[in-house]
Amino acid sequence: MGPVELLHMSVFSQSFSPCGRFLAAGNNYGEIAVFSLSAALSPDASEASQKPILNFTAHDGPVFSLLSTDTHLLSAGNGEISAWSWAELIKKSTKAAWSRKPSYETSLEIPEINAMIINPKDNSLIVGGGDNNIHIMDMETGTFKSVLKGHTDYIHCLCFKEREGEILSGGEDGAVRIWDSRTNRPVHCIEVFKYEECARPQFGKWISCLATDSDWMLCGGGPSLSLWHLRSMSPTSVFPLPGCQREAVFYQDLIMSVGEGPHVSHCLHGGTVKAQIPCTPSSLNTLALNLKNTEHRVMTVGGSSHQIDVFTNFSYRAFSLSF
Repeated sequence: MGPVELLHMSVFSQSFSPCGRFLAAGNNYGEIAVFSLSAALSPDASEASQKPILNFTAHDGPVFSLLSTDTHLLSAGNGEISAWSWAELIKKSTKAAWSRKPSYETSLEIPEINAMIINPKDNSLIVGGGDNNIHIMDMETGTFKSVLKGHTDYIHCLCFKEREGEILSGGEDGAVRIWDSRTNRPVHCIEVFKYEECARPQFGKWISCLATDSDWMLCGGGPSLSLWHLRSMSPTSVFPLPGCQREAVFYQDLIMSVGEGPHVSHCLHGGTVKAQIPCTPSSLNTLALNLKNTEHRVMTVGGSSHQIDVFTNFSYRAFSLSF
C-alpha cells in the first residue's frame, strides 16, 4: 500500500480474539489486519511488534463491522458477512470458513452492513445496515430466519439487552427501536431528536452509537450523547461533547466515548466530562476494550488514520499499532 492510500485510510471496526491475545481491525479498503497484542505489549517489543502479523483483503468495500465468536472472526462488507477461523488466522491462513448474504428484497441491492451482534440466548447473529432492516441468522444452520422491519432509513448500530432478551437498534431516521427477540416484535420507539435537551438540528437526527447496562442506555450521533433510564424512557444526563459521537461504552463508573475530535472522552454518569485523552487520529470511529484477560487488558481506538492507539492505562496513550 502506497503513501497516498495510507494517508486516506480510515479504521472502522475492531475485535479482539476470544483468547484476548490478538486484535483484528478493518479499514475502508476492505482489508483486515491482525495484530499480536502479546508481542506489542511484551517488554522487548520493537517497532515490528506494532505491525500486523497478517493483513488481507476480506471485502470489496469497507469493513464496517467486526465481531468475534468463541472460534471465528466475523466481518461485514457490502451486503455480505464472512467468517474466518481464529485458529487459521493465527497460522496466517486467510481462507474464509463461510460467507453469507442476508435475503435482500432485490438482487440489485447491495446495502452495506454497519453493525453485527450475537444474541447469546439462541446463538443467532443480528445484522443491520443499508436496507433499513434487521436480519437474524441462525448460527448453527447459517440460514437467515427473520427480518425486523420498522426503521425508515439505514441502521447504524445495534446492541443486545440480555436480561430482557431485547434488541436495540439506532438509525439514520433518528429512532432507537427496541425489539423483543423472542417474538421479533417492536416494544418501544424513542425518537431522540424530539427531546429538546438532546436535539442538535445542525448535526441531524441520526443515531450512530448505542450501549446498554442493565436499565440504562447510552445513545448519540446527531443528537448529543445522552444517558437514558429505560424504565422511565427518559434522558437523565446529556453530555456536553461538541462533535457527533460514533461509539460509547460503559466501563466501571465511567462512560467512554469517541467521535469527532482527536480524543477519548471520559464522562461521569451525572453528565460531566471528566477528561479528554489525546489520540493520534483527528477523528475516531471505533473504541474497543479488551477485558478478557488481565495480561492484555487494553483499550484500542481507531479512526481517520492508519494507526490504532493502544492504552494500557486508560488515561494516556501507550503506543500505536499501524496498518
